[in-house]
Amino acid sequence: MLIVGIAGGTGSGKTSVVRKIVDSLPEDAVTIVPQDSYYKDNSNLLLEERQKLNFDHPASIEWALLTEHIKELKAGRAIDQPVYSYLTCTRSHETVRVIPTNVVILEGILVLSNRPLCDLMDLKIYVDADADDRLGRVIMRDIEERGRSIKKVLDRYENTVKPMHLEFIEPSKRYADVIIPQGAENEVGVGILITLIKQHLKDSESHK
Repeated sequence: MLIVGIAGGTGSGKTSVVRKIVDSLPEDAVTIVPQDSYYKDNSNLLLEERQKLNFDHPASIEWALLTEHIKELKAGRAIDQPVYSYLTCTRSHETVRVIPTNVVILEGILVLSNRPLCDLMDLKIYVDADADDRLGRVIMRDIEERGRSIKKVLDRYENTVKPMHLEFIEPSKRYADVIIPQGAENEVGVGILITLIKQHLKDSESHK
């Protein structure tokens, strides 16, 4: 099994890179584990308080559970992945059954900032992008998918996203084995990553 960690700033294009990897590989060859599913449950707070939470700080993630789940997958055991809603900022009572495959991709802005988690990864990727490009994607996503106004998006970017990126996310780049500038638009970089993963799958098959 190959554990691949893919990090990068909010709006850097991580999801698009993951999609290209999945589309290039055999069906059911890849398991995706999103960091976002492991945000701590905040149902004890009022909705107005939840919407003010800092989701870009490492303290917002339940790292112990995420690390344990990656260990379980690496051992060949299925996990019950949490379901988190950005609209309510709470966890659902339901979970998603995730079955281990030859390639497990752990994707999220902070996954390279947690040392125990990094130690479980075989390949660490950082998707880089210009701040202006990231902000443009964040504005579109948060308005369309998360129901936020343009003012709320910009306020959150200035007060939370930007400072957290500089403090925690950007420094985690030093732990990456491969840095892909401009995300999925960098066809050469993504192509090299896909080649590495395909070689792993080929080697796995030859050892069976």
